[in-house]
Amino acid sequence: RSSAPRGCAPRSATSGAYSAQSPFILNATIRDNILFGLPFIEDKYHLVLYQCALVTDLQILPAGDMTEIGERGINLSGGQKARVSLARAMYSDADIYLLDDPLAAVDAHVAKHLLGNCLLRLQESGKCVILVTSALHILKYSSSILIMENGAIIESGKFDNLSKNSQLFNDLLTNYIIDMGSLHN
Repeated sequence: RSSAPRGCAPRSATSGAYSAQSPFILNATIRDNILFGLPFIEDKYHLVLYQCALVTDLQILPAGDMTEIGERGINLSGGQKARVSLARAMYSDADIYLLDDPLAAVDAHVAKHLLGNCLLRLQESGKCVILVTSALHILKYSSSILIMENGAIIESGKFDNLSKNSQLFNDLLTNYIIDMGSLHN
């Protein structure tokens, strides 16, 4: 029997997608950066653009998604690069997603959009999402939480269980709330 969280059950054939906190961007068009060699499927592509909050960005770029980016093209902001990387992962339609703090480089309203239209949609569709995050306010949506220190898991469980039984978890949440409050003062 597997004790893997819902959406993370072992399968006979799996594929994976990775979105790095420091995104890898090709010297190519935005479209090429998202497709990453996969065939262009228009409806799927436009859905991914929406899910990753890229539609407005593309409307203001000189050639839309055919705009060259990277060393030979225009520079994107950190948040735009993160969303292009996330879009690449989403477009791949993988079974397992490893997402390294995809909300770190975006502002609050974009983070909310990505959470609702991207991250939670993956989870709802039965995909396995391994999310590394410093955005502790989204942990309540997780099926399982691992707290790590020096490369080792020191606590694990569901949000409700950890919030009732773990002083470390509660200290992390308290410090996070204090830090978020100090940013707004």
